[in-house]
Amino acid sequence: MPHIERTSHVGWDGNLARGAGTLDAESGAFARLPFSLPSRVGAPGGKTSPEELLAAAHGGCITMSLAGELTSAGTPPGRLDTAVTIVMDEVEGQGHQIVGSRVEMVARVDGIDDDALQAAAAKAHAGCPFSQLLERAGATVTVTARLA
Repeated sequence: MPHIERTSHVGWDGNLARGAGTLDAESGAFARLPFSLPSRVGAPGGKTSPEELLAAAHGGCITMSLAGELTSAGTPPGRLDTAVTIVMDEVEGQGHQIVGSRVEMVARVDGIDDDALQAAAAKAHAGCPFSQLLERAGATVTVTARLA
């Protein structure tokens, strides 16, 4: 895989408690996504958060990895649906930390059984840079996969 760099831009106005910001992708894929402390720690109210964006990034990465593993095994997926939940919690002496990522995948794949899906999901997890980054940082990553 080639060297990859991607950039996003963040603007923030005001203090932490009452301020708000926007996130923009240099690619133009998204623009002015709103976020704030209240939307981060409470009800989102139509705004995003860094944790939600990390969940999306991890989900995109591991889903592509699973598609690659299944295709390499000669059983390309018809459809993959992935839900990722990032967990942030208070860690004694360290403040708030990302402590976990729960990945739940549902695969529509012709010609495989559950054992083959589990093997492909394990390889996908091992080959996903976001899974590895989170684990190296001390977060627990759990991956479940089931056939649709």
